[in-house]
Amino acid sequence: MKFFDNWFESRARDAAHRASRRGFLTGLGRLLFGTAVAVPLLPVARGAESSRQPGPDESRIKGAQADPTSCEYWRYCGIDGFLSTCCGGSLTMCPPGAEVSRITWIGTCRNPGDGRDYVISYNDCCGKTSCGRCFCNRNEGDLPMYVPPKNNDTNWCQGTKTNIYHSTIAAVVGVAVEQQ
Repeated sequence: MKFFDNWFESRARDAAHRASRRGFLTGLGRLLFGTAVAVPLLPVARGAESSRQPGPDESRIKGAQADPTSCEYWRYCGIDGFLSTCCGGSLTMCPPGAEVSRITWIGTCRNPGDGRDYVISYNDCCGKTSCGRCFCNRNEGDLPMYVPPKNNDTNWCQGTKTNIYHSTIAAVVGVAVEQQ
């Protein structure tokens, strides 16, 4: 038994002479940082298409509330800007050559077709000169600048390659849940 004790003691002393606490902490930091960088690179299983909820029913809406190029369209209750649908894009996609802003403001709009409230994400399309067509400024539910997610007067292109504003999209995020 004394042999094992002496052998482990000599190995521990050799390791203590070669290593330091700072070196140990440096190695541990590298391991943790490397793991944090590598984890997002792992493949992620996406939900199947069949598990996604269908979009809002717009079949019963008539007139300007059903026209995505009209400022009276039901999704535009909290919009402030040029409509992407008039500028070469769609309700959920920016025109070619424009980059969608990842930071956004939100609104809650009532769909007259089914009477339900939906959370709408308004994303600015950035990187091209301003569209200049179909300007729409509806401030339903707009809050002051000190509540940024609910304010539509901010240039949301700050998080993109260039902060030049072009137009705005209005994507349905989900059904709004009433607070009880």
